Amino acid sequence: MPVPSTLTAASAPALSGVTRAPGDKSMSHRALILGAMATGVTDIDGLLEGDDVLATARAVEAFGAGVERLGEGRWRVTGHGGFRQPDGVIDCGNAGTGVRLLMGAAAGYPITVTFDGDASLRKRPMMRVIEPLQLMGARFEGDRLPLVMHGGGLKGIHYVMPVASAQVKSAILLAGQNASGGTIVEEPVRTRDHTEKMLRAFDAPSGQFDGIEPYIGPYLALSSGGGFAGTAVSVPGDPSSAAFPLAAALIVPGSEVTVEGVMLNPLRTGLFETWREMGADLTVSNRRMAGGEEVGDVTARHSKLHGVVVPPERAASMIDEYPVLAATAAFADGATVMRGIGEMRLKESDRIALMAAGLQACGVAVEEEPEGFTVTGGPVQGGATVVTHGDHRIAMSHLVLGLAAAEPVTVDEPGMIATSFPGFVDLMRGLGADIAAA
Repeated sequence: MPVPSTLTAASAPALSGVTRAPGDKSMSHRALILGAMATGVTDIDGLLEGDDVLATARAVEAFGAGVERLGEGRWRVTGHGGFRQPDGVIDCGNAGTGVRLLMGAAAGYPITVTFDGDASLRKRPMMRVIEPLQLMGARFEGDRLPLVMHGGGLKGIHYVMPVASAQVKSAILLAGQNASGGTIVEEPVRTRDHTEKMLRAFDAPSGQFDGIEPYIGPYLALSSGGGFAGTAVSVPGDPSSAAFPLAAALIVPGSEVTVEGVMLNPLRTGLFETWREMGADLTVSNRRMAGGEEVGDVTARHSKLHGVVVPPERAASMIDEYPVLAATAAFADGATVMRGIGEMRLKESDRIALMAAGLQACGVAVEEEPEGFTVTGGPVQGGATVVTHGDHRIAMSHLVLGLAAAEPVTVDEPGMIATSFPGFVDLMRGLGADIAAA
């Protein structure tokens, strides 16, 4: 099916229905990588079949694992106890999480690997991962993609992270599985802990110790490796993807939408907490456990929102959700202040600049700062074509905005939506959204 050159969202009647978010992207990457590092079979249910995750699936296959798709969201990885020398370049496409975690995992084996990606990924910083891996003994040629890594012979380290990053933390913990001596990671604030939880699910040799020095943050301690066996992994719904239909329900009058099976890990639900502070009618039912994580069914109803100041320390739990938060803030009374989020400028695009430009083109008052921005809500005119630079979250956030704006909103380069949310348009249309391709 051809990829449309643009997508346009127009003012919609009330949205309604029950749907399910695609599998969590962060957990999908980790399940594939740990399955490839393990010995034996890992059966994965609920895997996100977006472009980013499929790139990681191809990568672990290139590293010697058996990878088989059994059905929709059902995959089997057969690991052989580690990564083997690949025949060619490991192309990670647009997957920033995928490449950084793969670099960490591959660093523990005596192999030489060339990592590459698309034009967007080639621009993204890699030194934050390279530096700790070099301290452990890996060698690198280059500091941005494409780069060459020489792995093996690693030693454990005690690494104090200068900036909170779940990707960097995870890369070190994965490398530590094949390092001599213990590895300790100290983070300034807690970041998503999917790697730690999944290591425990695989019975990998690891341990977590929180709150040793609360004013600094938790320590994560990892013993040297020893190998681990494949297991079964159930991937819950991605809260970052669930945010888009829920956001649309909050801003389109008369709407009520339920997204089932959403992960409720408290290190991933900062957006939900912020929305509630803004006055959102957001409820959770049917709480249960899946894949070692709490999940639930989240219902959003149209709400009269008001602006808030988002605590900067909440950024780690919602860094990917600031674009859609900004879209909902455009319809809130007063100003929503978002600071301490300079990391957004280093994502697939400069998300602060692109969200500010797109909202302003739609008639929304935005004040941009080096480390954040402020959105002042009011009537949203729309009527703009938004430049996304191929960023999936920028595109989806502005399409949500268009569903409640006075005039339609168009986004360019919508093909990239498939990196994280294949089926986004069909899902939204199923709830009553007016989104048209051109």
